[in-house]
Amino acid sequence: MKIRCPWVNNNPMMSEYHDQEWGVPVHEDSLLFEFLILEGAQAGLSWTTILKKRENYRLAFDYFDPKKVSAYNDQKIGELVKNSGIVRNRLKIRSTVVNALALLEIQREFGSFDSYIWKFVDGRPIQNNWTKMEEIPSSTSESENMSSDLKKKGFKFVGPTICYAFMQAVGMVNDHLVDCFRHSELKR
Repeated sequence: MKIRCPWVNNNPMMSEYHDQEWGVPVHEDSLLFEFLILEGAQAGLSWTTILKKRENYRLAFDYFDPKKVSAYNDQKIGELVKNSGIVRNRLKIRSTVVNALALLEIQREFGSFDSYIWKFVDGRPIQNNWTKMEEIPSSTSESENMSSDLKKKGFKFVGPTICYAFMQAVGMVNDHLVDCFRHSELKR
């Protein structure tokens, strides 16, 4: 039997996410954008709630194509607010459009969102060696720097805690506990 991080809590959907995605380095701009938006949407909610709505988010937000999302107008935002398949928070929905515009600007400046965002960890994952959940921080100096810089560039819903959760999700940090089978797999 595989030992997993305790937050999986024997939930099949969370197990699949934990085993296949969480902590795996992501370098595709649209997937990085997706995770940034989903982590912001999760603020105040459980990650299970967001995972259940993930496919609805992909459909609602044109598979997180920043060019398409950046063109959303008030009518489209109004439609999204009525979409029960996503978190219907107008501020979070509007921030997705704002963030798409900011991401496009970063792509123009840095060539890709990937090259910009990974600079906060010098281009490679931080390998942590936590033995229990209580040791894992909710934010770090790297997530605080990322948050500050993203906010300067116009992003919304990117506080240090959201940025750290994003970093964990996209493999910028390996926060699997050392006894979790994924820790050593991702450390390689």
